[in-house]
Amino acid sequence: MTDTSTPPRARFAPSPTGYFHVGSARAALFNWLFVRRLGGTFILRIEDTDEARNRPEWTDGIISALDWLGMAPDEGPFFQSAAEETHAAAIEALWDSGALYACGCTREEIDERTKQRAAAGDPTPGYDGNCRDLGLPRGDGRALRFRTPDEGVVQVHDLVRGEVEFPQRALEDFICVKGNGKPLFVLANAVDDRTMAITHVIRGEDQLPTTPRQIMLWGALNAAETRHLDLPMYAHLPLLVNERGKKLSKRRDPVAVEMYREQGYLPAAFRNYLALLGWSPGDEEIAPIETIIERFRLEDVQRSPAFFDIKKLSHINGVYIRALPVGEFVEAVRPWVDPVPAEWAPGGWRDPDTGAPATDPPPWPPERFDAATFAALAEVTQERVSVLGEVPELVDFLFLNGAPVDEDSWQKAIAGDDMALRILSDALAAYEACPWDKDSLHEATLAIAESVGRKLGKAQAPIRVAVMGRTRGLPLFDSLAVLGREETRRRLAAALSRLAPSG
Repeated sequence: MTDTSTPPRARFAPSPTGYFHVGSARAALFNWLFVRRLGGTFILRIEDTDEARNRPEWTDGIISALDWLGMAPDEGPFFQSAAEETHAAAIEALWDSGALYACGCTREEIDERTKQRAAAGDPTPGYDGNCRDLGLPRGDGRALRFRTPDEGVVQVHDLVRGEVEFPQRALEDFICVKGNGKPLFVLANAVDDRTMAITHVIRGEDQLPTTPRQIMLWGALNAAETRHLDLPMYAHLPLLVNERGKKLSKRRDPVAVEMYREQGYLPAAFRNYLALLGWSPGDEEIAPIETIIERFRLEDVQRSPAFFDIKKLSHINGVYIRALPVGEFVEAVRPWVDPVPAEWAPGGWRDPDTGAPATDPPPWPPERFDAATFAALAEVTQERVSVLGEVPELVDFLFLNGAPVDEDSWQKAIAGDDMALRILSDALAAYEACPWDKDSLHEATLAIAESVGRKLGKAQAPIRVAVMGRTRGLPLFDSLAVLGREETRRRLAAALSRLAPSG
C-alpha cells in the first residue's frame, strides 16, 4: 500500500536534453497526484550532468511547462550538478569499502571479448569482469565499476508491477564513475535520493532495468557510510505508445508538451488527459482535479502500455473549452488573437526537424483587432473549436481588409455555381435596406433562396464565401450582424466584380 505514516517525498528528475516529453509530463503528474493526496512533497531535480546535451532553454521549458500545468514543485528546482561534493564523498566511501574497483578496459576491448565468448558458445553480452581482481589504482582515465555479487537475486517491490526479480549473475559490473571522475546518473541518483530523503521513486517503465543497480548501490552506501536509510518504494509507469503500438518517439511522434500548449490545449484539460494514460478516476474520464487527486492510487495504475490518443485529447480539450464561462474563454484565447508584448504567446516552439511553429500568428495586423468585435462572436466561436489555436481562422474575416482568400472555397461555392451571380446580386440589394440583425438577415436571405428555388443552406454558400472567405465557419447571420452592413456589402460587391468583371 502507498499510504504512509509520514508524508511522502517524491521527486521528478528530468534531464534537460530536449523539449519536454509528454511521457515526462505524465510521470511528473503521477508524482504530483500521489503526494497531493497524502500531503507530501513534490520535488523537482534537474539532472543536468550531461554537459554535452544540456541546454538552459530545455531547463526553462521544463519549469515553464510544470508551472503551466499547475504543478509547480514544492521544493526545487535543484540541479544535480550542484551536488558534486556530495557525489565525490559517496564515491570515496564506496571505493574505500571495496564496492568499487578501477577498470581500464575500452569499449572496443569489451566488444571484442564479447565476440570471442559468443564464438566459443557463451552468448552473454556485456562486461566480463576482466579488471575486477587486478587491483588497478584509480586515475589514468579509468572508470570505476560496481562489484556486483555473483549470486543472489535483486528484488524490486514495485507498486505498479508487483514483485520483479533480477538474478545478480545476469547483472554486469556496471560503471558508476566515468574516467574523468564524474559520476554516472545511476550513482548520482541514488546519492541524491538519499540526500533529499526521497521515499518514492515514480517513473517510466523504461527505467526499471536500472533499478537493481540503484538498489545494490543503496545497500552499498548504507554499509560504506555506516548509516542505514530505508530504500525508497518504486513505481514504474506503463509506456506511452502511438496508434501503431510503438513507444512514443521524439523523432516520429508529436511529443513536446510545449507544442500542445502553443496549439491551444488548456492546462486543466491536458492534465486531465495525462491522468488517463495508465489510470482512470472511475466511470467518468473527465473529472475535476480535486476528484482525480482524491481517487489516485499507484496500485490502480495499469501495467499495459497506454495509447497516447491525440483525437481523445482534443475531444477532452473541446469539452473543457465549452465549459468555460464566455469571459474566461475570451481571456484564455487572447494570446492567439491579441498577443501582448512581454507576455507569453504562441510562436516560441519550433519543430526540431522542420523549424515550423505549432501555430501561426494572427493573420491580421495588430491594430485591426477589436476586442469588442471579437467578444460579440466569442460564444459561437467557443462552441466550434477543440483547441484555441483554431480560433484565428474562424474570426479572421472580422479583422482582415477584405474576405480571406481560399481558392477551393471560391471555386466550389462561387465560380462553380451558375446561380452565384444572381444570389450575390440579390444579397447586395437586399442587404442595403433590411434591418441589420441576425434574424432580419436570415429572413432576407431565406427570401433569396426561395426566389432561386434552393434551400437556405445551399443558397447562402456563395454569400458566406464572398464575405467570410470559406465554405465553413461561424454562423453566417451572427457574423454578418457583427461585421456590419457597409463592410458586408463592400465584400459582396468585390466578389461580384471578380466573378463578372466589367468590360
